Amino acid sequence: MRVADAMSEIVLSIGPAHTLRQASALMARRRVGSAVVVDPDAVGHGILTERDILNAIGAGLDPDVEHAAAHLTSDLVYAGPDWTLLKAAEAMLRGGFRHLIVMDDSTPVGILSVRDIVRAWAHQQAPAQV
Repeated sequence: MRVADAMSEIVLSIGPAHTLRQASALMARRRVGSAVVVDPDAVGHGILTERDILNAIGAGLDPDVEHAAAHLTSDLVYAGPDWTLLKAAEAMLRGGFRHLIVMDDSTPVGILSVRDIVRAWAHQQAPAQV
């Protein structure tokens, strides 16, 4: 099974100046656990996850003051849509990631989460229902 078969095509993009509260509100509204951070002044993309926001708030930081740029992960591994789910899962394990941005050339086309992989594998293993 390929990444393209399991990924979510809902990609929430935010800017680096979004506050953590703004980012979390957008993530909640879209029912996603991460947002791609697009900074026109930077090379590549970053990702802000629900865990990044949780860590910031847990550290006592103000979500109305803190910006996404200060809490995102920018040292990313990008998945290709034609990667196998096993290759993506191995990359997640190596990097300690729970989300991968799926890129087609230089364009984000999806997000792959651990939940997406588990769902796809469970679906694949389920006996055919009649």
